[in-house]
Amino acid sequence: MIKLMTPKGLSYGDKVATISLSWGGAGDLPHRYLKGKERLKQVFNLEVTETRNALQSAQWIYNNPEARANDLMEAFSDPSVKAVISNIGGDDSIRILKYIDLDIIKNNPKIFLGFSDSTVTHFICLKAGLSSFYGTSLLVGFAENNRMHEYQINDINRTLFSKTAIGQIHPNAEGWTTEFLDWFDVSLQNIQRKLIPSSGWHFIRGNSIVKGPLMGGCMEVLEMLKGTDYWPDPDIWKGCILFFETSEDKPKPEYVRWWLRNYAAMGILKEAKGIIFGRPYDNLYVQEYETELLKVLDEEGLYDLPVITQMDFGHTCPTFTLPYGKLAEINCIDKTFSILESGVE
Repeated sequence: MIKLMTPKGLSYGDKVATISLSWGGAGDLPHRYLKGKERLKQVFNLEVTETRNALQSAQWIYNNPEARANDLMEAFSDPSVKAVISNIGGDDSIRILKYIDLDIIKNNPKIFLGFSDSTVTHFICLKAGLSSFYGTSLLVGFAENNRMHEYQINDINRTLFSKTAIGQIHPNAEGWTTEFLDWFDVSLQNIQRKLIPSSGWHFIRGNSIVKGPLMGGCMEVLEMLKGTDYWPDPDIWKGCILFFETSEDKPKPEYVRWWLRNYAAMGILKEAKGIIFGRPYDNLYVQEYETELLKVLDEEGLYDLPVITQMDFGHTCPTFTLPYGKLAEINCIDKTFSILESGVE
């Protein structure tokens, strides 16, 4: 089982730092950034600061990957900062890897929260031996149009503020959304996105109860990490519950098949205790992804591996948060999913 450092939990009044490690959307969308910052203050009673370059323009952020990495190192080094929150994902935080000092993270463990291209930063934390949090970002969940979803608020409180076991995660009954409302159109910020009723999570394989530490990320970004020094050793994957999700790029089903076959070829699927899959963006290809997943598992003779799909994490709103390395449980009998440990101490 993975043994990772557990960061200290948040308390009211704590200072958190926002950061732009990939796309510089926070700098180009000041109205949306300020809304997310306001929610962190008003809803969670946190003091919010920006890392040195968090609000630079998207072009500047793109041109300066070393500065992005330095922002991360400074945020971890600053003892007054209790958590680092990603502003948004993107597609090129892989470029910061050569500038990372892992010892800084090892010696200053704290909360890191983000998803999508933040998978890169999660694997930086993983290599440093720190559990991080695959969850929403400032421009997405915190700056959600009109209001934050209660499901999202409850998730943040349960995962980042509470020292008790996270416990059973329930499907979002409020309804989900990926409706596109242009962030650059300021007039749309207070327009509530339409919610689509949820059909619940789909337990598509397995008839047992399994437990394992959580490992995974955004599939497209994981492909960028393969072969780098930040790809985990084989032992890290043993006995894990794998979590996968896909981005707003909506990869075609055959790509998911090919990527999963690579996990099979590396021996990762055979070692897994189970798989959970996030709801695809717009719910596109949802049936096709399930077909491809079962196809690859059948090819490997994994006829009983527990699998849940259409879950409320990743590129859907609202979401629950997945702490890396923490023990989770898939119960195919009662149709439940639980995180059996606290994410923080």
